[in-house]
Amino acid sequence: MTVCVKSMTGFARAQVPAEQGEVVCELRSVNHRYLEVSVRLPDGLNTLEGLVRERLSRALARGKVDCQVAWRRGVTEAAVMVDRRLAAEIVGAAEALRAAHATLAPLAVADVLRWPGVVVARPGPALDGPVSEACERALTALIEHRRREGERLAQGLRERLDLMDAEVGRLHGLVAKGLESLRERLRARVEALAPPLDDARLEQEVVLLAQRGDVWEELERLTVHIGEARAALAEGGPVGRRLDFLMQELNREANTVASKSSSAHVSSVVVGLKVLIEQMREQVQNIE
Repeated sequence: MTVCVKSMTGFARAQVPAEQGEVVCELRSVNHRYLEVSVRLPDGLNTLEGLVRERLSRALARGKVDCQVAWRRGVTEAAVMVDRRLAAEIVGAAEALRAAHATLAPLAVADVLRWPGVVVARPGPALDGPVSEACERALTALIEHRRREGERLAQGLRERLDLMDAEVGRLHGLVAKGLESLRERLRARVEALAPPLDDARLEQEVVLLAQRGDVWEELERLTVHIGEARAALAEGGPVGRRLDFLMQELNREANTVASKSSSAHVSSVVVGLKVLIEQMREQVQNIE
């Protein structure tokens, strides 16, 4: 099975019929440095939290994930019931007191309903199965959502890597031309000297100046990092942190090229290169 790049952003919702109503599970995920799972379940089902959390943790590698499960009771039955026997005993006791003490006020219905145990929650149905099924369906949909979004992000990153490769190629050409231009400028200055320098000394000066602005090593590392980013996208899976590190390295090498070079043309190309790196860095933040 092909391993895909996935986004950390997604939403999914699943509904499963249950006795006396339905169970609804909603999953939301956004980008996060690590995996952080939050689970909210209906009252009385907190024992399922560990199972739901474990299932999400096994399926997802990174992202802040919010799982909310709700049980929607049908309209055919009230959610609470009244213990009529207890209510009758309370009313009887109140009437007996009033018969002995005429100054006592009659007992209101609200007073009876507030008495502990008179109004109780109606026993709910067994929801373990529907909750598990709803969470599983929502998780499957969330993974698919993140996969589709990841494919879109990966395609955009590949396109930018191609553009970056072209920019690095331009830099190679500019640096080579720059060395020859440096030699010619220095030769013109030397010829104006009296006496002029010999060719050996001239070449020595060219080498010294070239070494100060030598960026070949940085350009080679840029090419290597671009290749590593392509390999990570091809590998798939949770590669977001690896890509984020490569973006930092690419930016560092580009800054070094800009600081070493005195060519306006090189500086212009480096600016374009850094724009591409920044665009990629922003997109990489959303990759699992």
